[in-house]
Amino acid sequence: MPARPEPCDVPAITTFANELEAWRNEAGLTKVGLSKALGYSDSYVGQVELCKNVPSEKFAQDLDTYFKTNGLFQRLWKQIDETRHLSTLPPGFPQYLDCESRADTIRNFNPTLVNGLLQAEGYARTILESNQVPDSVERRVHERMKRQEIFARENPPRTWFTMDEAVLRRIIGSREIMREQLAHLLEFSERPTNMVQIVPLSVGFHDGLGGTFTILGFKDGASVAYTESAGEGMLINRPSRVASHLVRYDLVRGHGLPVEESRALIRNVMEEL
Repeated sequence: MPARPEPCDVPAITTFANELEAWRNEAGLTKVGLSKALGYSDSYVGQVELCKNVPSEKFAQDLDTYFKTNGLFQRLWKQIDETRHLSTLPPGFPQYLDCESRADTIRNFNPTLVNGLLQAEGYARTILESNQVPDSVERRVHERMKRQEIFARENPPRTWFTMDEAVLRRIIGSREIMREQLAHLLEFSERPTNMVQIVPLSVGFHDGLGGTFTILGFKDGASVAYTESAGEGMLINRPSRVASHLVRYDLVRGHGLPVEESRALIRNVMEEL
């Protein structure tokens, strides 16, 4: 597997890396020295220790044999294998998911796709099939659907979802899948705690076209923002930066159609399909 540009923060991978560094140091070996002793490239051990590469099962076996660990690294590798889908998530997204589950308010803008919290199962599966290994797709679909359980809790979050009209018109999977998705979106928009607005194509350029972003608010008054573009994600905690994203969201939402007109547009696109 090629090295990642940024470290992976999946716990199972960081635990493996920490144990590797500890055993290597105890043996008095450099990273290059251990790589050569095991027959790997000079940079491989360093990449694994920096969490920029996911260790292979063979590498775990070789470490156990070399250090005589009684299977420690193979057990750690198994944990990685069981959670390997997390290593494909954008940096910052696992932490975002934890915040999302606790949020009291959610504001989101997406210029390209329906947000994961609003995706119907067929729509979600189509997207995940395009960028996940086959044996992890169903698990990822299940996890995405499970995220939506926050709307069924006793006090669901108050939400504002704004999206570009292009999201409605881009056919993901098939016309049938898109009709199902738009029907799901319409039903969601009619719940009292949710607001869905569409920015029409006639607006042209606006501040949201740089990428998707979400702002989560909590009962204690704190807020975080999350941005994502080209597979790179960032969780933002600094109040001044979160505030700038709130301003950006208001600017984008100002171009959106009123709620009833947004629903009418969704219905029209469904009829066209």
